[in-house]
Amino acid sequence: MYVCVCKAVTDTQIRAAAQEGARTLKDLRRDLGVTRDCGRCASCAHECLREAHGDQPKPGKVLRKAA
Repeated sequence: MYVCVCKAVTDTQIRAAAQEGARTLKDLRRDLGVTRDCGRCASCAHECLREAHGDQPKPGKVLRKAA
């Protein structure tokens, strides 16, 4: 699924970046360009990164999927 439409970044690319050491949104921005343009992808990109590292979402957190 596309997470960042502006830079055409997918959840698969975010998982790969996490395996290569990305830990923060700042890392994803540097490595993949997410959040550089409109920034609407920030919450979804962060959630994908958390999941890639095996972190659970916070209770009550509603995840939005990119259309």
